[in-house]
Amino acid sequence: MIRRSACWLAAALILAISHPALADQGNGRTIRFATYNIAMGLATQGELLNRLRSGDDEGLRKVAAVIQRVRPDVLLLNEFDYEPAAHAGRLFVTNYLEKPQFGQQPISYAYTFDGPVNTGVDSGLDLDRNGHTSEPADAWGFGRFPGQYGMQVLSRLPIDKKALRTFQNFRWQDMPGAQVPLNPDGSPWYPAAIWQQLRLSSKSHWDIQVMVDGRRVHFLVSHPTPPVFDGPEDRNGTRNFDEIQFWADYIAPQRSGYIYDDAGVFGGLPKGALFVIAGDMNADPVDGASSNHAINQLLESVVEPGHPRLNTSCVPTSEGAREASNTQGGKNLEHKGDPAVDTGDFNDKYVGNMRVDYVLPSASLKVTGCGVFWPVQGQLGHEWIDVSDHRLVWVDIEL
Repeated sequence: MIRRSACWLAAALILAISHPALADQGNGRTIRFATYNIAMGLATQGELLNRLRSGDDEGLRKVAAVIQRVRPDVLLLNEFDYEPAAHAGRLFVTNYLEKPQFGQQPISYAYTFDGPVNTGVDSGLDLDRNGHTSEPADAWGFGRFPGQYGMQVLSRLPIDKKALRTFQNFRWQDMPGAQVPLNPDGSPWYPAAIWQQLRLSSKSHWDIQVMVDGRRVHFLVSHPTPPVFDGPEDRNGTRNFDEIQFWADYIAPQRSGYIYDDAGVFGGLPKGALFVIAGDMNADPVDGASSNHAINQLLESVVEPGHPRLNTSCVPTSEGAREASNTQGGKNLEHKGDPAVDTGDFNDKYVGNMRVDYVLPSASLKVTGCGVFWPVQGQLGHEWIDVSDHRLVWVDIEL
């Protein structure tokens, strides 16, 4: 099924990217949603801000060129450091996106949103149980400073900031049936005093309401922790699973009553709400180390048998991903999934390329196209993609 649809999806991608106006109509009917992990979670606090202010950073110019080429209307950027003292998103728009990069047409975003995340925020606890505190692994989300690996949302459509919800402080233990990390003997890996305080989100979960001709589309964004860098207790794998389950519950009114936001308001989306889930989920549906292929909680999600909550009819693909898998070999040769759907280019000896980035519209939204920006060698834009180990993924919806 995926292979049969790959040709027309690839054609759709080439057509849309060759004719940016297709995603640039501005008529409030066809909207392009996208996610892109730009790998600008830099090692030093303030480094991203300096690069943003310079206006000539090579990496940010490549990121901007990719965005200018694909021209999404609503975009999530993962691994964009949070800078609370500056309008980092506005700097990126003004100094990079509104200027032509490598021959691409400028693009502007009137609306931006970012906010605090758990990465780098010291918990004061010994979360990795190594006998020390205040280390990167002891932050609520792994990080060397507050805001590392943050998130940024850019939108050409209005954002109702009075209605947005954040879930940075939601505690993991408050999720019914939480995947508690366990020792090989079955005992809890976290001491009770720590488990009772742990936050679920490694960064945060955001519900951002985008206004489209008077209608609201909930842009549900997050960046779950990688399900690796732990031990037999699988504390990162279980957390990744539950960070994804959070959205599976949030969009199901009969299951979301336990959820509370940072303002103390309980509940998830109302029945019939329009939404798009997006982000680097760090989970492949077939390959990799994710716990029980965690992303399938969304890809296969149903309210009841025969009633899907998400429209997964269009699977984003690229010929660049297929080419990379074939030429890089290594671990890729052991994978069972279709290489054309890969969105991340990872270590070929130990990991291989995978599908980890997603844009998933609600079942009530009509999908008219989708793709992954991964040009083949020699194609325009191939020289930009080395800026990150992820690729931009987009989906077009029609209201």
